[in-house]
Amino acid sequence: MTVRDLPNARTSTVALVRCDSYDADAVREAVQRGIELIGGLSRFVAPGEHILLKPNLLTGRAPERAVTTHPSVFSAVASEFLSAGAVVSYGDSPGFGKPHTAAQRAGLHEIANALSLELVDFVNGEAVLFPEGIQNKQFTIARGVLSADGIVSLPKMKSHGLTRLTGAIKNQFGCVPGPLKAEFHARLPMARLFSQMLVDLNRFLKPRLYIMDGIVAMEGNGPQNGTPRPMNVLLFSSDAVALDATVCRLVSLDPSLVLPIHYGIEYGLGCGDGFELIGDPIEPLVQSSFEVNRNPLPTTEEPGRPSRLARRFVVPKPYVIHSKCTMCGTCVSVCPVAPKAVEFRGSGREHPPVHDYDRCIRCYCCQELCPEGAIDVSTPLLGRVIHRR
Repeated sequence: MTVRDLPNARTSTVALVRCDSYDADAVREAVQRGIELIGGLSRFVAPGEHILLKPNLLTGRAPERAVTTHPSVFSAVASEFLSAGAVVSYGDSPGFGKPHTAAQRAGLHEIANALSLELVDFVNGEAVLFPEGIQNKQFTIARGVLSADGIVSLPKMKSHGLTRLTGAIKNQFGCVPGPLKAEFHARLPMARLFSQMLVDLNRFLKPRLYIMDGIVAMEGNGPQNGTPRPMNVLLFSSDAVALDATVCRLVSLDPSLVLPIHYGIEYGLGCGDGFELIGDPIEPLVQSSFEVNRNPLPTTEEPGRPSRLARRFVVPKPYVIHSKCTMCGTCVSVCPVAPKAVEFRGSGREHPPVHDYDRCIRCYCCQELCPEGAIDVSTPLLGRVIHRR
């Protein structure tokens, strides 16, 4: 069944394929169908080309946690491109830890070994110029990315503290190696600036195809500590903006609230409307109760950095849930600002870390990477009143 949205001179295509489990055969059939729906493998690869699979490996978590791209999806996509004669490799730079460790814990390393896929270098990077960049004209990109002929992006459908959703556009942030990601958060403390950078990054990398794992998504306190939520869908597109806008439809979220989509349209990365949905009908897959930030965009995001008072009393802030905190110190380690905006008080670790909200830039790295789900994000009372939460 085909559904067409608003007419537009420039039309992109997003294929939705229902898949109710991670059973290997079911996923393989769904992946084959999705790729055929959007033009077949020959549209995306020629025999002998080096194709990099870029899964979401935020951190090493078991597949059932719904933090990372599921091994069944990874395996099915890799097998398809191998069958087309491609030389297939994979990699990602996790937010915390080493790529090899994250791949092992997420179940991708075993699949890669069985298929003879190389884990390429996502630790070391090279500086590249991007004169066409609008917000960002230079990046440091992992060497394993630069050595590939083309990228196939395998994002995971999840909620996110900073960008509301982490999807096709944001998945390429993992192509920036290791601690350099924290530098971007420190240099671009506002969601607006960070989202513009993500769009420029995608414009530079130009992934050939995006295949999103939404069989089991994550809602709530994502992208690591939320709740797994079956969405029963795989999504396929060569347009990251259209794919992410489709995810918004699936969870009943206004796509104009997702800044990577907004700037993706503005910067010409892809279509936010006027795209064609093909494959299975979207209506039975929509879950309006999906837990995600639906608050209006804070007026403090435009045109400049929020004032000190606005950040303290209006802008959503991370906070430590003391009953869950194990005092591991991950939040302190990943905080990108100096002096740290979250740190232990005193000489030891007798009590959970404390946020200094005057220093906090609201990047939510601490919330994103806390291994225990002991940090969440809340909107201060004045912010709730202003935005009618």
